[in-house]
Amino acid sequence: MKEEKSLDTLRHSTAHIMAAAVTELFPETKVAIGPSIEDGFYYDFDRPEPFTPEDLVKIEEKMKEIVKANYPFECSSVSKSDAVKEFTSKGEKYKSEIASGITDDKITIYKSGNFTDLCRGPHIASTGEAKNFKLLSVAGAYWRGDSSKEQLQRIYGTAFWTKEDLKDYLTKIEEAQKRDHRKLGKDLDLFSISDAVGGGLVLWHPKGALLRNIIENYWKQLHLDNGYDLLLTPHISSEELFRISGHLQTYSENMYSAIEIEGNPYRVKPMNCPMHLMVYKTRLHSYRELPIRYAELGTVYRFEKSGVLHGLLRVRGFTQDDGHVIVAPEELEEEMLRVFNMAINLLKTFGFNEYKIYLATRPENKYVGEISDWEKAENSIKNALEKTGYEYEVDEGGGAFYGPKIDIKIKDAIGRLWQCSTIQFDFNLPERFDISYVDTTGKKARPYMIHRALMGSLERFIGVLLEHYAGALPLWLSPEQVVVANINENQIEYCKTVVKKLKENAIRVRFDDRNEKIGHKIRENAMQKVPYIIVAGDKEKDIDSVAVRARGNKDLGVIKIDDFINLVKSKNVPGVNEL
Repeated sequence: MKEEKSLDTLRHSTAHIMAAAVTELFPETKVAIGPSIEDGFYYDFDRPEPFTPEDLVKIEEKMKEIVKANYPFECSSVSKSDAVKEFTSKGEKYKSEIASGITDDKITIYKSGNFTDLCRGPHIASTGEAKNFKLLSVAGAYWRGDSSKEQLQRIYGTAFWTKEDLKDYLTKIEEAQKRDHRKLGKDLDLFSISDAVGGGLVLWHPKGALLRNIIENYWKQLHLDNGYDLLLTPHISSEELFRISGHLQTYSENMYSAIEIEGNPYRVKPMNCPMHLMVYKTRLHSYRELPIRYAELGTVYRFEKSGVLHGLLRVRGFTQDDGHVIVAPEELEEEMLRVFNMAINLLKTFGFNEYKIYLATRPENKYVGEISDWEKAENSIKNALEKTGYEYEVDEGGGAFYGPKIDIKIKDAIGRLWQCSTIQFDFNLPERFDISYVDTTGKKARPYMIHRALMGSLERFIGVLLEHYAGALPLWLSPEQVVVANINENQIEYCKTVVKKLKENAIRVRFDDRNEKIGHKIRENAMQKVPYIIVAGDKEKDIDSVAVRARGNKDLGVIKIDDFINLVKSKNVPGVNEL
């Protein structure tokens, strides 16, 4: 019961129980597929009427009846033709289509109570074992993931072996909802997404744009300190560039249609790497110059279906913290280690200290390059990872067709894993763009290339940051670090002097001089998660001080202005993530 496979089996079986309950309550419903997923299960249904929250309550109650009945999961093997006939006769066109597409002559069927499903299994022994479950939500889904096919309704749920595990998970979901970056983005006035502009295209408000600028400035300085040259490249380019890179042939479904300029086709860029290679190709390079490290906060545009767009986490226009390293083969291991350490240092600075690290190796069938080169690259990456001291897992066959890679997933404050940094080796583009350098013998040689994104994209990273900190960003990242509030008109001029002094010390400050009661001002600014609220009344004014309240309703008492400035400066440092 402690094994991951066992939990998958329980959840898949609970999906069957849910489908049985749905078809019993709503006989007109047709069933599609119902797999287990990372945190639970879902089942897709074709039903004329949409499922309501009240329907989910009814379905849960019916599931409890099926669990109480303790029906065994009975497996039988039938011929493919018999399975197709049986499901067709019942009007289950989706099951019939699945059965028709199976290549084996024999198909396994699982029966529990009155419900029969086409399934490979395995399943729990009986429905009575699935005691701890919860239905979570309803969403739309296309049959086979194809928007030209029928739109279905997908009911999500989860199941655990124990009541305690289920309770812990539901508490985690509740906490995740409070931390939803879309809600925080609206409440804190950071960003919005408007239908008038277009789905997946982010409008950054003043505070959100300032947050981005803080992150960008840190990122740029980090790269300059680590030997990178910063680039800026256009948002569009000739379509021919993406034909050379191969993106047009292999990635066109994610690219936007061509626009014609003076009779020639252009594309908005989905990737920055071809343009970086064109910068490299503007002159001949010697081995003495390598590694050459390019970096760009490059905005790219990729088509995503509207159904998968999700706040900042899944968008159509986003800014990659992109980097490309041109490196001699013998320097690969050292450079991979260098990039890995840079990624970890960046993540730690933003307050992420727990990781799951993966080495993704050569796919079994579709790959470019010689196997000997793949082995050399994979061994170099393994050696680099061994030197880091971090544990890692090997994702066999998980590499891209053009090279192995390192993936780093970060764990947030409530234990969720987020895909973040990727360090990707590439055999493909150096060949396609015919890049070279002059080696120690004076001959032209082919360099290796490393793609790397430390944050992934600014949009996604900021979304993760907001959820990790529940909107209460560290001082150094907060667009507004201090709010100054006066009690009445007597302190307005004094407060203006305080604000001026804070600004002179590079502290981001706002003066809340509204004609409101001080309690109201404090409450509203606390809801904006401002790190420090400082209040000035006549008493504070007379002694050149302020009353300081730190985020979390922490009363720091009355402090001299200069002492407060020193306090803020001591904590206004990248990597200092607590007040």
